[in-house]
Amino acid sequence: MANHVAELARRRERARLGGGQHRIDAQHKRGKLTARERLEILLDPGSFEEFDMFVEHRATDFGMQDNRIPGDGVVTGHGTINGRRTFVYSQDFTVFGGSLSEAHAEKICKVMEQAMKVGAPVIGLADSGGARIQEGVASLGGYADVFQQNVLASGVIPQISMIMGPCAGGAVYSPAITDFIFMVRDTSYMFVTGPDVVKTVTHEDITQEELGGASTHTAVSGVADAAFDNDIDALLNLRRFFDFLPLSNRDKAPVAETVDDPRRDIHALDRLVPEDPSKPYDMKEVIDRIVDDRDFFELQPDFAPNIIIGMARMDGSTVGIVANQPMEQAGCLDIDASRKAARFIRFCDAFSIPVVTLVDVPGFLPGKDQEHGGIIRHGAKLLYAYAECTVPKVTVITRKAYGGAYDVMASKHLRGDANFAWPTAEIAVMGAKGAVEIIFRKEAGDPEQLQRRTDEYQEAFANPFVAAKRGYIDDVIMPHGTRRRIIQSLDMLKTKKLDNPWRKHGNIPL
Repeated sequence: MANHVAELARRRERARLGGGQHRIDAQHKRGKLTARERLEILLDPGSFEEFDMFVEHRATDFGMQDNRIPGDGVVTGHGTINGRRTFVYSQDFTVFGGSLSEAHAEKICKVMEQAMKVGAPVIGLADSGGARIQEGVASLGGYADVFQQNVLASGVIPQISMIMGPCAGGAVYSPAITDFIFMVRDTSYMFVTGPDVVKTVTHEDITQEELGGASTHTAVSGVADAAFDNDIDALLNLRRFFDFLPLSNRDKAPVAETVDDPRRDIHALDRLVPEDPSKPYDMKEVIDRIVDDRDFFELQPDFAPNIIIGMARMDGSTVGIVANQPMEQAGCLDIDASRKAARFIRFCDAFSIPVVTLVDVPGFLPGKDQEHGGIIRHGAKLLYAYAECTVPKVTVITRKAYGGAYDVMASKHLRGDANFAWPTAEIAVMGAKGAVEIIFRKEAGDPEQLQRRTDEYQEAFANPFVAAKRGYIDDVIMPHGTRRRIIQSLDMLKTKKLDNPWRKHGNIPL
């Protein structure tokens, strides 16, 4: 028995060392933690239960039969974050550069399958050089197996990818299918083909950071949802974000304790919107003041900043926030903003998270680049997402809601449940000046008459009461009561039941 115990201890120690102490030291020199160190920070102390510690690859080509390391470059299992179950895999760059083999893929698929059975999220910590070349097509098949599990799990359990090192080639597509992607500045990157291949094919000189670093994917491509300064910062923020989410599509998001009064008035909001409708204000001030404890986890803050998305709590319960940002492009909807918000709304809908929408939108962004880029199709994605969404939807129009953008932003016509407007709201086909120039074009040569017409239009239509008369707005509310009215509406909507017509799936305009 003693021999068996000693052999078990030896094998466990061998697995925990991964690629060996010298490679662990090299990982630390790069400013990166090891796969196991990352799990120690992410998960509650003592909660991690490991799967498949002793799995090894089965390759025999290129001398691989003499180079086997227990675990095969990925640590898998389950644990808890603040007492709530999650399944994890953490790729080990010290073992074959974290490259994916057939056995490596099988380990990832196992935790994903188990997570779906028990109804718990999957978190992947990616640090991989891509497919293990020595295994050829077996490695490619492993990737496809992972992709298939990602797709089957989509909308069933939350899937989160934390990119903590290289993620290249086929490795990028699994994170792309997951619900959220986070990165670490300066040490992580994602690209389909690296700088060397780019230079060979297109003759472009470009660095890894420029091609696929955190700054690129959080601000330019919109692939990543946020970036953090280092491994520890990233993992602690991931723990915080995890607390907003339900464990599965059959579970409810956790309710947090709060001392923030749900009936709290916020009189500063009464003075927030400038009297001059052309002047901007910061919609983040509205969000920070109405949510619990000013705790707002913003997603994609540097991409399409003309729209704001993120998670917050109201009276302890998780809500998804979508808001136009007048500080950026006057809050206009464009291609990137539409895609950004649509995907977020569909996540909230899949996991029964209510959506709170704050509206100040003068319309869709005009211009050749937008039209040629497909704003019609991309804007329709946002419309489709709101229209399909069956979770509680509470909308507050703070100022402008013009044209088709009024319709799109969770209007009553797209099954908004509780739709409010501030007294400063302007709900119309377009702004007064533009409308008058069209309606009274024959009077274009008379500036004084045009100004009188503009004033008349402004008085008649640039207010919330025309919409309120038709029931398109449930109430015109004072800004200071916004938090209370939203929370009251969400409480009323807790028992909401709404089912879309049966279908295999819709055909969203991708």
